[in-house]
Amino acid sequence: MSDVDKSSATPHTEDTSGPQTSDMPGVEPVLVADMDEEPTTAGVGKPASEIVGRSPMQLAWLRLKRDRTAKVTGALIVLMLVAAYGAPLWALVYGYDAYDQNPDKLDGSAIPLGVLGGVSSEHWLGVVPGNGQDVLMTLLYGIRTSVSIAIVSAIVVVAIGAVIGAVSGYVGGWVDAVISWFIDVMLSFPFLIFALAIVPIVTNLILGGPGARPLWLSSTMLIVTFMVFFWMNTARLVRGQVLSLREREFVEAARASGAGLGHIVFKQLLPNVWAPILVSFSLMVPALVASEAYLAFLGIGVGEPHPDLGRLVSLAVGGVKAQQVGAWFLMMLSGGTILLLVLTFNMFGDAVRDALNPKSHK
Repeated sequence: MSDVDKSSATPHTEDTSGPQTSDMPGVEPVLVADMDEEPTTAGVGKPASEIVGRSPMQLAWLRLKRDRTAKVTGALIVLMLVAAYGAPLWALVYGYDAYDQNPDKLDGSAIPLGVLGGVSSEHWLGVVPGNGQDVLMTLLYGIRTSVSIAIVSAIVVVAIGAVIGAVSGYVGGWVDAVISWFIDVMLSFPFLIFALAIVPIVTNLILGGPGARPLWLSSTMLIVTFMVFFWMNTARLVRGQVLSLREREFVEAARASGAGLGHIVFKQLLPNVWAPILVSFSLMVPALVASEAYLAFLGIGVGEPHPDLGRLVSLAVGGVKAQQVGAWFLMMLSGGTILLLVLTFNMFGDAVRDALNPKSHK
C-alpha cells in the first residue's frame, strides 16, 4: 500500500475539548463559543436566567430613592415623628411634661416672666401664657396630636373616596350620574361654616352641656368632620382611572366568570389604581394637618389642657394683640412648626407623585 493510501486510511481525530481556531493562512483565529455555557447580558456578566423584571412599585421606589427632595423631606419627617412620638421619653430627661403647669413662671396677669416668654435653662423655649406649660414639650405633643389625627383621617378619607369612585366608574349609568352630582354638591358645601356650626353643637349634646372636651371626643369629631368633607377629590381621581380600566380584558374575564361587584371592585380594580390612591394619601396628610390647625385656632379643635399647635398660635396672636412681651416669639415657634410640617409633607407628597408618574413633572 502506498503512503497516500495509508494516510487516507488512518482515522482523523480532532481535539474538541476547547475552543477551536481556523488554520487557514491569512485568516486570524476566531474563537468558537462553547454552546454549553449560559448566555450573559451585555456589560453585566450575569446569566440571563438571573434577570428579573422590576415591578412598577420597585421602579417607583428606585426613583424615589434617587430624588434628593424625597430624601431630605423624608429625613425631616422621620426626625419630627421620632421627636413627637418619643416626647414622653424626652420629658423624663428634660424634666417637664406638656401637661405640667408652672404658675410660678407667670406674673399676676398670667404672662410669662422673663424675656422671650420665659426662656431659661429650665424652659428652653419658654412657657405658655395662662397655664405655664412648657413650650418645647407642648410643640412636640402638638405635632403628635396633629399628625395622628391627620394620618387616621387620611386613611379613612382616602378609603371612602377610593371605594365610591371605583363603584361610580365601574357601574356607570344612573349610579355614576347620581354619585357625580352628589360629589359636586359636597364640593360646593362650605366646610368651615359647617364645622363652626355643627361640631360645637354635637359635642355639647354628647357631653350634656358645655365643658372640657376629652381628647378622644375632640379627635373623633375632627376625624368625622374630615371624613364628610374630604373624600370627594379622591373619588373623582379613582373614578377617572376606573373608567379606563373597566373594559380591559382582566375585568371582562372576571365579569364573564360570574364575579360580583365586590370582587371586581376590591380584587380587580382597586389593586390596579394603587398609584393614584397612594399619591392622594400622601397629599391628603398635609392638607388635614393644616385643617386641624386652623380649626383648633378657631376654638373647635382639641380642647385644653391637651396640647395643640393651632390653639398655641391662637394664644400667641392674642398675646401679640395685647402687646405681651415675648408673644411674637411664641407665634413664630408655633406657626413655624405648622409651616414646617405642612411644607415637608407636601414636598414629600410631590416627590411620591413624581416617582409614581415620572412624566408628571415634564
